[in-house]
Amino acid sequence: MSVLLLQFLMKFADRLVGKGLSLWIIFKLITYNLAWMVVLVVPMAVLVAALMAYGNMAQNNEIAILKATGVSLYKMMIPPLLASLVVFILLVQFNNYIYPDANLAARLLTHDISRKKPTLSLVPGVFSQEVQNYAILARDINQETNELKEVTIYDYSTPNAENVVTAKRGKIYFSGDQKKLLMDLYNGEIHEAEKSSKATYRRLKFEKHKIAMNADQFSFQQSTPGGPRGDRELGAPQMLIIVDSLQRIRTDYLAEVEKQLNNNFLSIPDSSSLKGKSEAGSKAHIYLRAQDRIKSAQNALRSGMQRLHINKRDINRYWVEIHKKYSIPFACIMFVLIGVPLGTMTRRGGFGVAAGISLIFFLIYWAFLIGGEKLADRGLISPFVGMWSANILLFILGLFLLVKSARERIVINFEFFSKFVPKQFRITTDKNENS
Repeated sequence: MSVLLLQFLMKFADRLVGKGLSLWIIFKLITYNLAWMVVLVVPMAVLVAALMAYGNMAQNNEIAILKATGVSLYKMMIPPLLASLVVFILLVQFNNYIYPDANLAARLLTHDISRKKPTLSLVPGVFSQEVQNYAILARDINQETNELKEVTIYDYSTPNAENVVTAKRGKIYFSGDQKKLLMDLYNGEIHEAEKSSKATYRRLKFEKHKIAMNADQFSFQQSTPGGPRGDRELGAPQMLIIVDSLQRIRTDYLAEVEKQLNNNFLSIPDSSSLKGKSEAGSKAHIYLRAQDRIKSAQNALRSGMQRLHINKRDINRYWVEIHKKYSIPFACIMFVLIGVPLGTMTRRGGFGVAAGISLIFFLIYWAFLIGGEKLADRGLISPFVGMWSANILLFILGLFLLVKSARERIVINFEFFSKFVPKQFRITTDKNENS
């Protein structure tokens, strides 16, 4: 959690630090974003716990004592497997009912920050070009009242003119429909010059002037609670309803394409319908009519295939998210299946060994998950294969390691890796052990 939280803070540091936000708003934003971290961290934590527990037991010869009393490794795995099953059920509920709402709340809060704090994108003494066609400079900014002092604005909205606006003070805010960024300026000047004619120059003085700028880049238009939700802001039950609707729409598309093709081809005239015309004229007419119908059929087919492609892409996208809500929690069971035999093989229960091994396996798992998601979204593989291939691989590997560990065929020795450790550190370790 600390690693992912640090990554989040580094990514959003420019939006959180020195922007006039209260600690409560920052705390809420971080709390909402903890949801996706929990989804990733819990399976990895299960693997770390299994490695540490059974590695520590093997290091203290407790595994050997249990085996001597007739308890096999398979029986030792029953408690952690049952515990991982409970974690799996709880994490599925979290993915379907808490994680989507947290994602929605995080998005809305981010948009609300942009809407209520338009000065967040402005830094005193630095030109800001976040607003399209404008470069804005303010020497002093009041984050609470959105008031600006010593304002300079370069206006590039007119291609053939260069406009520079200066003002002693001003105030920035959003319009009522949240589509425009408005700026009220007081006691300033407007300098206008035409690019085509260097001799033309105008200077206008004003006591009050208003500028309306496009605010689409702040992306706050859909920040109302009643707006549409993305696929990661919905639970599996809601997405299944959407997929069912998309499947019905797909059926209608297919029927419409088939109907258009039949109508276009059935309406091609034959020679019997052109009585009274010469043979050459009738053939030419039939050829032209047929060519028109074929082009119309091609356009209808192209349009229908495009709609079917978009429809299939949306269906795959929702199926990927549905499978992901179950495949990632199911990894908790698979990681127990791998962690128990690996722990007995390593015979080390330290956090460093457990964290290192678990990080390797989790990176492999995450690479399979990301790759499967991308391929499934593009329709190259099915969403089931894309989201469950990593679990299938872990299951096969876990069974292999479990059988080998139960038969005591494999013991992982870390002496090989000590060759890569500098000698001064190895000498220090030997001295410490001798002492």
